[in-house]
Amino acid sequence: MAALSRIPKTSIKSLSSCISRSFSITTLNSEIDLKVPSFLSHNSLLLRQEPKEGNIQWVFLGCPGVGKGTYASRLSNFLGVPHIATGDLVREELNSSGPLASQLKETVNQGKLVSDEIIISLLSKRLQAGEAKGESGFILDGFPRTIRQAEILEGVTDIDLVVNLKLREEALLAKCLGRRICVECGRNYNIACIDIKGENGNPGIYMDPLPAPPQCAPKLIQRADDTEEVVKERLRIYYEMSQPVEDFYRSRGKLLEFDLPGGIPESWPKLLEALNLDHEDKCSAAA
Repeated sequence: MAALSRIPKTSIKSLSSCISRSFSITTLNSEIDLKVPSFLSHNSLLLRQEPKEGNIQWVFLGCPGVGKGTYASRLSNFLGVPHIATGDLVREELNSSGPLASQLKETVNQGKLVSDEIIISLLSKRLQAGEAKGESGFILDGFPRTIRQAEILEGVTDIDLVVNLKLREEALLAKCLGRRICVECGRNYNIACIDIKGENGNPGIYMDPLPAPPQCAPKLIQRADDTEEVVKERLRIYYEMSQPVEDFYRSRGKLLEFDLPGGIPESWPKLLEALNLDHEDKCSAAA
């Protein structure tokens, strides 16, 4: 496909400051100014481009547990840009003694989505930290998740591509319930062996477990919110809120919908192909 028509990239610094200004955060309960800044004009963009390392601004969408973090992290290493996961930002705040910790704990344990105000506050802080380290470009994971967030983001930076990862709900549920985290290193593993037979024209899905290495195996825990009741509620809320965001980016020619065909060995090379990336030279680097 033809290359994207480009406008100058917004720097991490200006993106961070513009997000903060757009939301006018003074307190968590304050009213939010939702006017989108008008200083950027956007050309009509086609879906795909030849990505340049360190100079991409991508978004990963998808249901909780679909693997956004896994694939965004691999692409982050592959392309040399930071992977910014709002879920990780929330969990870091939960484990801190910060002022949002108690409020976040109640929200997460009930399976509810964290408010826009809190997400924007955490994201702005993360971008400012990245600016101080000289970061360029990013892959956002878990943001935006509402049409309001998408409008704000569209106003302050030029998102190149939005990748929407999709997986059948029964596989999603099994993945979430099998997810385990090492309390020492923080890495994610999965004990579920998913083997769903094809039916009604849908292909079957097989996904191997992702076992922990010996040093992590005795230190695995299950997240408090990874219960069947909470996971199903998260999925219900996500489906309800995600369609407008998908339509928002689809109408702008930026949405790439990718159905995961299986686990990482099957999905990773196909995702790179869908993204128009040559993986022959870097497969080992992303393994």
